[in-house]
Amino acid sequence: MPRKKKPDAAYLRDMLTAARQVVETTSRLTFPEYQKNLVLRWAVERGVEIIGEAAYSVSDEIKESHPEIPWVKIMRQRNRLAHDYDDIDDALIWHVAAVHAPDLIRKLEPLVPPAPPESTQ
Repeated sequence: MPRKKKPDAAYLRDMLTAARQVVETTSRLTFPEYQKNLVLRWAVERGVEIIGEAAYSVSDEIKESHPEIPWVKIMRQRNRLAHDYDDIDDALIWHVAAVHAPDLIRKLEPLVPPAPPESTQ
């Protein structure tokens, strides 16, 4: 069953949330600590994968109007994690978490409207 298309703002928010989680997960670690912890590596890889999956769903209009975001690189990294899972470079993912994710956060924050209030039922 095809999944329902969400508004661009929802995908951008998903990207921002995942990028923040990646940064939060790695910010107090050294690379050797990251490398030794399989659960942390999987969590960071999953966060990077979510960023890429959400990027696929963002409309071409948004992508074209925001060339400062490296959409193609983000989507390629997602493909690499999903399809070349047996050849993941920990140093590259660490670099994504330490350098590219914080930069992505800065670029996404102005594009993401505040989350809708939670309904209380």
